[in-house]
Amino acid sequence: MEILEFIKIVLLGIVEGITEWLPISSTGHMLLFDEFFPVKAFLDNPDFGDMFIVVIQLGAILAVVLLFWNKIWPFRRAESGGVCIHKEKFILWTKIAVACVPIGIVGLLLEEKIDQFFYEGNRETLTISLALIFYGIMFIGIEHMNKKKKPRFDNLNTIPYSLALCIGMFQCLAVIPGTSRSGATILGAMILGASRIMAAEFTFFLAIPTMAGASLLKLLKYGFQFSGWEYALLLTGMVVAFLVSFFCIKLLMRYISNHSFALFGWYRIVLGLLVFVYFVGKYAWK
Repeated sequence: MEILEFIKIVLLGIVEGITEWLPISSTGHMLLFDEFFPVKAFLDNPDFGDMFIVVIQLGAILAVVLLFWNKIWPFRRAESGGVCIHKEKFILWTKIAVACVPIGIVGLLLEEKIDQFFYEGNRETLTISLALIFYGIMFIGIEHMNKKKKPRFDNLNTIPYSLALCIGMFQCLAVIPGTSRSGATILGAMILGASRIMAAEFTFFLAIPTMAGASLLKLLKYGFQFSGWEYALLLTGMVVAFLVSFFCIKLLMRYISNHSFALFGWYRIVLGLLVFVYFVGKYAWK
């Protein structure tokens, strides 16, 4: 049984590492994964299962930190031998902090109501399928509209605070299952005039405090009263998510430097249709 749990945790880490950064909805993929490999069914502690799904994201965050360390670390060694602050990187973090405000407010004030509305009964699967299809169409449409347009923002150091705040507002759409946090922020940034590269990078950086905060809240909610085996599973999932995220992010940045997000739009539409047909058929036969 422990070997089976370990294998499923590895698979879950792979799914997390891929879908967290691609704009294809980690929630939709987790739903399908849980349909065939129920997470709570093979974990003895339901509280650990709820915590695991969120905290595994810490591994994915570490991949962003490592890959973009030189772009985000605001401290540097001064010529005098001390430590000084890199002004542009510090300002970038203030913009990221501004962008985090909307989702922080929504999360603190509306988390329970959101869970009750979207995750009760069969509403979750319908919402996920519709969100997958809708944002897939949006990606294709925005890429088509921007084909002959030159981006207004292509440098993270020059984006205004107003743009950062608006991107943060788009991130709030991710509370709707199937939307994709990265998908919402990338799409929002592109609608507001950002280049693909800038939109993706800001999305990755914004994920660091957002996902770290969500993980911390889950840990505080459930505490640290888990078994040694459960901690081993959590660490395994985080390591796998980190490794997969590391290569996935590198491939994504290389891909979008020469290609559009339209392919991900088509993928979302197909996946959304599959989710809808599968679960409608499943519930119809009950």
